[in-house]
Amino acid sequence: MRPVLSNAGRPATIEITAIDQDGATVPTAIAGENPLTIYLDNRELVTLMTLGQSPEALVIGYLRNQRLVGRIDDILAVQVDWETGACAVRTACPIEDIAARTAHRTVTTGCGQGTVFGDLMADIDKLRLPAAARLDEATLYGMLDVVRKHETIYKAAGAVHGCALFCGTELLYFVEDVGRHNAVDAIAGQMWLDGVAGDDKIFYTTGRLTSEMVIKAAQMGIPFLVSRSGLTQMGYDIARRAGITMIGRSQGRRYLLFTGAERFQRAAASAS
Repeated sequence: MRPVLSNAGRPATIEITAIDQDGATVPTAIAGENPLTIYLDNRELVTLMTLGQSPEALVIGYLRNQRLVGRIDDILAVQVDWETGACAVRTACPIEDIAARTAHRTVTTGCGQGTVFGDLMADIDKLRLPAAARLDEATLYGMLDVVRKHETIYKAAGAVHGCALFCGTELLYFVEDVGRHNAVDAIAGQMWLDGVAGDDKIFYTTGRLTSEMVIKAAQMGIPFLVSRSGLTQMGYDIARRAGITMIGRSQGRRYLLFTGAERFQRAAASAS
């Protein structure tokens, strides 16, 4: 059953007046940034800073990736009120041990300081990604070309990170937010809402490949993680443990394959 959603998206940018190097007045688009406090069954959980374009999907994905809610059917309603900066989430079975489950917090390297509840890394070895999934070089190049041509908030205003979900070279979702962890959570939430599985998908991010990004991709069941940026040591270590094929520094016809080479198929000319 799909939860009742408020559909309270906000404009991604606003226009202000700036003064350029010549002293001229220049109308300038800037990215929005809004605090949104999540209340889970009337209990205050966390405050996220977000563009606010898809707040309901963001909140659902946050709860999914923090493993505070096990199934989309467990969520009855997600209601966002921007006047109070609050999101009320109502579930079918309120979490009895929520205080204990949210007591251990790790501040991550995500922009805006993401927070991970619980010891998610302890369970990374239990995740099983599809061994038969394959990504070829032509698909990688085609996907990167789609990203390059896609109209984005970043092109208009900067100051945001983008994440995308692909099936082959087909762009399924593209989300931008002030923090890359918000963008990945929003995609995770939309996948749940739409019943989209991750086993044959490619996740793309403009941000660096940190432990947080790798863990979330693995929890979403996605075997391929691609970034135009680099990676961290912990991101690399966890990707190897989880069996994710991780590719970074990806722009144009250039890339670095860091982990999961057994799933990646290079073109004949490249392989020779």
